[in-house]
Parts: sequence; structure tokens; C-alpha cells
Amino acid sequence: MSDTNRPKAPPSGAAGHRLFHRDAEPAELLIAGAHVLDPRTNLDEPQDILIRNGQIAELGEPGSLEAPENCDRLDGVGLHAFPGFVDPHVHLRTPGQEYKEDLETGTAAAAAGGFCAVIAMPNTEPVVDEASVLRALTETATRQATVPVGFLAAITRNLEGKELTEMAELRDAGALGFTDDGRPVVHAGTLRKALQYQRLCGGVVALHEEDPGLSGDGAMHEGAVSARLGIAGIPSLAESTMVARDAALAHYEDARVHFQHLSCVESVEALEQAKSHGTRVSAEVCPHHLTLTDDMVRTLDSRFKMNPPLRAERDRRALVAALRSGLIDCIATDHAPHASHEKEVPFEEAPMGTTGLETAFAALFTELVLPGELQLEVVVERMSAGAALYGLPVPRIEPGQAADLCLVDLDARFDAGAEGYFSRSDNCCFHGRMLQGKVVLTVAAGTVAFRERMRAHVPAVS
Repeated sequence: MSDTNRPKAPPSGAAGHRLFHRDAEPAELLIAGAHVLDPRTNLDEPQDILIRNGQIAELGEPGSLEAPENCDRLDGVGLHAFPGFVDPHVHLRTPGQEYKEDLETGTAAAAAGGFCAVIAMPNTEPVVDEASVLRALTETATRQATVPVGFLAAITRNLEGKELTEMAELRDAGALGFTDDGRPVVHAGTLRKALQYQRLCGGVVALHEEDPGLSGDGAMHEGAVSARLGIAGIPSLAESTMVARDAALAHYEDARVHFQHLSCVESVEALEQAKSHGTRVSAEVCPHHLTLTDDMVRTLDSRFKMNPPLRAERDRRALVAALRSGLIDCIATDHAPHASHEKEVPFEEAPMGTTGLETAFAALFTELVLPGELQLEVVVERMSAGAALYGLPVPRIEPGQAADLCLVDLDARFDAGAEGYFSRSDNCCFHGRMLQGKVVLTVAAGTVAFRERMRAHVPAVS
């Protein structure tokens, strides 16, 4: 593709156009009688939803709208319609590790999970630390991505924490922000410079918070379970001290910082203190940290090995409370695919990471909403709130808006992974669990990205 035909990002500020996906036919669809739940528009009642040319054209009482000619009709009675979910933290492994995942399989998994947009991390091979790599990625997304994808670029070259990338050039090439995710920016002076440049070029600096001097060679949470198993632990202190440090840097530089995948009560406390001081920080939490604890590691199943690790019950409860109150801003999956041969090794030798796009909503609904720990509207709102943190349009079920929504059968139960995954990898920490709340339709960027009847088995690469 020539330079003149490359997809180009508009100037900073038009972040809604920093999403890339393949062209598809705009949806012409009437969803009849679904229960619409959209906390942002105060909708919580059955409605007909008419989608014309990829936009929400009209809402009406059940039975009040007719399907125009050449418009599909879908019976939504007994189903719930939510604004499409937005995942601010996924690993799509392109370029360089397509045997684990690629833009096509990763975004297919996202669509199957009800996501209408995702934001991909730059720890690929090569790292997304140059504008040429980013432009190649956006081009690939315009050919392969089922749902819109945004990209974060690296803060430092090759994620080494030393030399800053050309952040302004990467921003002009389409980066939504910057992160060395997978690795922390250990040197405070380097991060301070990055925050100074970020103020000039825009975007968000998203941080994986870990002090390697404290986490060392740990493979799980440091606590009673790690001691009993004889596995080296990662103390909560390794995360929370970096959250506190980087919040102080953000406050001093008046910079915009996002904390990725918080996992412990001490980090919640540091976040609360930062926000109380007016620091421009936000944070995300993952379904696995909200619903599982380090007790799961007793099985030595490497699906439960991730970074940050599953922690204790007191940490889990603190994360749930912070999400409920809004102290933690959004939910992210940290979808991290690995091939079977990489995960099917002794626990301590396995790579960190779990997939999660296809199970995120169902896991939260099953483990938190049904038992009464969280209200459904809180989960729905937080699962799309990551869009606003990166300056992207937040999905709304409202006339005149682009059709970004999902349809869910809250009564449907399914065995996670029993029918395979759309993801190329199957290292899901919810694998084999009976979950409730099944996505049956996803409309993303005005196109039908997923319908349940289209489901097909995609075997994991071994």
C-alpha cells in the first residue's frame, strides 16, 4: 500500500478516528422487544431497537416498530441489550507471535464476548516503538479486524525502560497512548520525562506497576498458599509502591496516567489517595482479579498464572468495592493468549497470562452479579468506561448514535471452552467453569460482528 493510501490518524483530539477495522456491510436490523439496559441514557426497560445503515435510528415500545424492507428482524424478547463493551487492555500478538493470536482471531474473540472495540498493547515482536510498525498494524487492522482496534505504542524503545520513543511521531501515526505493558518503567527519571512529553503530544500513559526488585522470580502471590506450595511469591508491595510513586510523579507533572490491572488492597488505597489530591489518574481491574484468588493455584494449573497474580480474598473484596464505588474506573481483560505447548509445562516455567475476551461478562455476571456483590448496571457501565479514558466515544443505545451494542441471554448457561474458542489460544482461567450470561449478538461500528449461530470451533495451536 502506498503512503498516500495508508490509513492516517487525524490530529490529536479526534481520537474517535484512532480505531481501525475492516469494512463490512452496515447493519439493517430490528431488535424487537429486548430489555435495554444503558446506565448512561437511564434506559432500563423493554424496547424495540431499529438500526438503519449502521446507526440506531429509533427506539420504541415493544411492538411499536416495524422492520422496513430489506431489514432483518430479530426477536429480542427474553434477551438484554447492552451498550457494546470496550476493552482497554488486550494482547493481540501481532506482529510476530501470530501462532498465539492475530488481529482476525483476537477481534473475533472480542466480538463473541460482546466487545465493540479493543485497545491492543505494544509488547509484540517487533515492539510497537516506531511509527512504521504502528502504520503497518493499522493497515493490517483495516483488512482483518472484525471490531475496531486502537493501539498503544511503547513508552521506551524495545520496552527496555531506557530511551524514550518518538512519542509525538507515534501519536501522529495513530497511537491512543503509551505503555511498556508487560514491563514497568523502573527508572523514575525516565518516566518523568515521558510524562513531560505526554503533556505536549497528548494521549494517555498507561502503566504496568511492578517493582522487579520486589517481585523477583515470583510466580504467584506471596502468602500462605505460596508458602504451602513452596513457590516463590510476588508481594503486593511490588505493585502498590509503584502505584504510589507514579501517582506522585503524575501529580507533580500534572500528567494523565492510567494504572493497568490493579490487583491488591494497597494499590486501591494508593489510588484513593491520589484521586483525593486531584491527581489525573484512572485505573482498571480484570475479571480474574475480581472473581478468583490465589487458592486456585493449589491446582498448579498454569491457566491461573498471570501478572499481576491472583491474590488473597481481602484483595479481591477491596477491588470489587473500588469498582462498585467508581474509584476503579473500568474493567479490562488483559487478554493474553499463549499456545498450548507454552502453558502445558510445570507451573513455575509457564508464561504469565490468561485469555478473557470471550468469558469476561459471563464470569462477572455469574460470580458477582448473581450472588449480589455487584449490580448488573455497574458491570455494564464499567465494561465500556475504558473508552472515555482514551478519549474514544462511549457506546450509547440512543437514536443518532453508531450501533455499538450486544445482545445477551442472561438465563443461558454454558461450559466455558466446551465448544472451543474464537481465540487461537485456550489458556482461559475460566475454562471448564459453568457460566451464565451468553452473548448472542454483537454489533460493532454499525456492523454485525457476531451472531451466535455463526459460532464455530477454533482449535488452539499446540
